[in-house]
Amino acid sequence: MIDTTAIRKNLKLLIEGDPWIVVDFQFVKPGKGQPFTRTKMKNLITGNVIERTYKSGEKLDEARIDENEMVFLYNQGKNYTFMDNTTYEQVELSEANVGDAKNFLVENMNVEVLFFNERPISVEVTNFVNLQIIETEPATKGDTVSGATKPATLSTGYTVNVPLFVNNEEWVVIDTRTGSYVERVKK
Repeated sequence: MIDTTAIRKNLKLLIEGDPWIVVDFQFVKPGKGQPFTRTKMKNLITGNVIERTYKSGEKLDEARIDENEMVFLYNQGKNYTFMDNTTYEQVELSEANVGDAKNFLVENMNVEVLFFNERPISVEVTNFVNLQIIETEPATKGDTVSGATKPATLSTGYTVNVPLFVNNEEWVVIDTRTGSYVERVKK
């Protein structure tokens, strides 16, 4: 059991038998009345998002989530296959369970697969990944306007806005938390 003062982003809670992750929270101390914490949480199994308010001092159950480092092997249709690095055991996750991580998965990439009650439920990728641009408009001389962007399709099929000076076949760093361009990969 944990106290509401321990609520933070990415905290995994057990609510009505399901694992939930705190996406956002706000501590509120009104002028009158008891302080409370307003939370926004996502179900790790179904992907549903709810908002809940907890009074200060309430006790919450922490979800027991196991994280195993695994390698992404391949995807076949809407199923994604991962392999444990030590036991070579393979697990499959549906596209719904993989979520937005599918936009950043590259074969042979190390990821964290989350298990709840010995069942794989979700995938976490690193905060930054290097991906290659496969299609974007060519850069033209003189396009140096600060802040101007253009769409670019990455090797995973994900589309991101990049600065005008970035070309096809270049590698870029993507922030997986926001899905946005960070910088070109330095060679």
